Amino acid sequence: MIEDRVEAGRLLAAALQRYRDCPGGLILAIPRGGVVVGCEISVLLRLPLDVLLTRKIGAPGNPELAIGALTETGYLYLNEELLTTYPALARVSERERLEQEREIDRRRKQYRSGRPLPSLEGRPVILVDDGTATGATYLASVQALRASRVGRLIAALPVAPPETARLISHRVDDCVVLETPDPFYAVGQHYVNFRQVDDEEVLRCLAESWRPPEPEPAATETP
Repeated sequence: MIEDRVEAGRLLAAALQRYRDCPGGLILAIPRGGVVVGCEISVLLRLPLDVLLTRKIGAPGNPELAIGALTETGYLYLNEELLTTYPALARVSERERLEQEREIDRRRKQYRSGRPLPSLEGRPVILVDDGTATGATYLASVQALRASRVGRLIAALPVAPPETARLISHRVDDCVVLETPDPFYAVGQHYVNFRQVDDEEVLRCLAESWRPPEPEPAATETP
């Protein structure tokens, strides 16, 4: 069991020490809970933190069952096996996609004042969340980053089912998952404290994350 998201971030940072002060390195956290984890990693590894806005598309009546996921880059991941079995979900997924687009736009304005993601091409990126079950949201994020031509892509997760962890590990360059319990029921069951995270806490974490020092002004010669 992990105490809370702060402890999860500290444990992940310890396992990711080889990336401390990595040139050009960036931590991207999936809101909301992933940002609390990412903040701790950011401070301890001395790497800047930003958010990657990805929203799960849930099934009607069972929002925890992911039909797919949508990222702010426009990448859409769909569970084709589920949609083949239940074709009526395709119509639902389109309505849900539009709703999640609106929520992504709201969060972009709230968390980044509307600015887009920073340039990612060639950069080492550590992708962080507070855990994953089906992997839909996380895998959509991985695919979006691959499409953005990041450099080395590192997965960092406190907890995931064994099969999901294996699936993710095949799609990234390095994968750190602290716990892979089996059986696995829900992410929150593997935390002592898994309280809800609100927008204010996300903004606080982004403000408290590590930032590179400002360059010193060039010395001016006196006549």
